[in-house]
Amino acid sequence: MDVIELRTDLHNMIDKITDRNVLHAVKTLLAGKSVSQPDWWNTISEEEREGIEQGLAEAERGEVSPHEEVMAKYKKWV
Repeated sequence: MDVIELRTDLHNMIDKITDRNVLHAVKTLLAGKSVSQPDWWNTISEEEREGIEQGLAEAERGEVSPHEEVMAKYKKWV
């Protein structure tokens, strides 16, 4: 199926949709795909990337603290 046929099929399918929520979902999907957005990973600094990678490695090794423990420790700032 070439691009023209695919586009025609999509137009026909969209023309048959009567559910407003589905139409909004399709619009959102197409709007997100039509605008080229850079990958957020490429927009952060090397230091930020290293910090994220370090945190992921610590989590994989089981070096984590329970949520309740962290919240109790930092309660005065939250």
